[in-house]
Amino acid sequence: MSEIKVNKISPRTACGTTTLGDSGDTFTIPAGVTITNNGTAAGFGATGAASWDTTVKTTGFTAVSGVGYFVNTTAGAITVNLPAGTAGDVVAIKDYAGTFDTYGVTLVQNGSDKIGGSAVNATLNTEGIAVTLVYVDSTQGWLVTDSGLQDEAPTAQYVTATGGTVTCSGNCRIHTFTGPGIFCVSKIGNAGGSNKISYLVIAGGGSAGNNYGGGGGGGGFREGKDSFVTYTQSPLVAPDGLPVSIQAYPITIGAGGTATTPSNTGNKGSDSTFSTIISTGGGFGGGNAGCAGGSGGSGGGGSNNSSAAGTGNTPPVSPPQGNNGGVSPLSNESGGGGGAGAVGATCGTGGDGAQTSISASATYYAGGAGGYSNVIGATRAGGQGGAGGGPTPAGGPWAGVVNTGGGSAYLPAPGGNAAGGSGIVIIRYKFQN
Repeated sequence: MSEIKVNKISPRTACGTTTLGDSGDTFTIPAGVTITNNGTAAGFGATGAASWDTTVKTTGFTAVSGVGYFVNTTAGAITVNLPAGTAGDVVAIKDYAGTFDTYGVTLVQNGSDKIGGSAVNATLNTEGIAVTLVYVDSTQGWLVTDSGLQDEAPTAQYVTATGGTVTCSGNCRIHTFTGPGIFCVSKIGNAGGSNKISYLVIAGGGSAGNNYGGGGGGGGFREGKDSFVTYTQSPLVAPDGLPVSIQAYPITIGAGGTATTPSNTGNKGSDSTFSTIISTGGGFGGGNAGCAGGSGGSGGGGSNNSSAAGTGNTPPVSPPQGNNGGVSPLSNESGGGGGAGAVGATCGTGGDGAQTSISASATYYAGGAGGYSNVIGATRAGGQGGAGGGPTPAGGPWAGVVNTGGGSAYLPAPGGNAAGGSGIVIIRYKFQN
């Protein structure tokens, strides 16, 4: 056996190509030998495998057997000409930028070579796809031996949805519904990005009783916070967010309890709903002497000379969606409506609502309204949905604030009482790093 020892083999001047052996020759690489490739290798893959060229292709080109290509179609569609097929040839294509669904790649066969048994060009138009094609014979031509998508090896994936008024805060997207609508989820994400949503569901507040009536109770307050999301939550927050699936979720926004005239009692607010979350409308305020307040998300206040008020958190949920209304055994004042954050007081003061920053702005929701009181010589009313934490001066305002779920207060003037505040639904989730 002859042996040649040299440090470098180079082609002759102006030749440019060096051929190693002849057809049919076998070259053996002994155990322990390392071959380092600092250039581009073509045709070294085993049948069905390709050596990947990491120079990204942005324009049309002719593929070389044994090579895989990363193709970027961000700027437009690209045509790839397949080489003349010989049994065992392999070509691979990967969507580099995830844009094949917008601008695809057309694979053009060489001459009479077929692709999957067809003489028609093939198109790659699936986002993120990678395909390997092996040339088998003249009957089937190039066949796909394996394919895959980037999401089969997922990194961070995020919830994607539409509906309501959409705003952003940092890496979170916020959907606000002030009226009925549809929250439509088109992508559910994963644990590396986000796969749950945070929510706030507030029902409509109750309206006050007539004729020295008790204050209306705040609408039910339901909040859940996903661990992916950062904001200052209320003390009533549930310990986790809500998983979603790819579907349309109807949203219902509860109206506030309507004003009453000349009824003795107010009216209960309406429920708000999202997915499995139901917030119950606020209880009505008791009217005339001795009438109890109604139960609901938070209970309505009892009227003057009453020993009973509406019960909050009805039906019961955990964390509780509201508090009881207040009572008053006195003839010159009525109980305040309960709020999400506190019970209604016996001195006419409405219970506080609860504060959360899910909307990116710290806001009180579901406050109880103040009941009638003339203890200090002036009618007092409170709780318009904000803190709900006390009577306002004589002269109003009396209605619950729209889209806060606050109860309304007794209006000591001809024409009857004011309505409770309507509810709101806010959905928040992480949509990017």
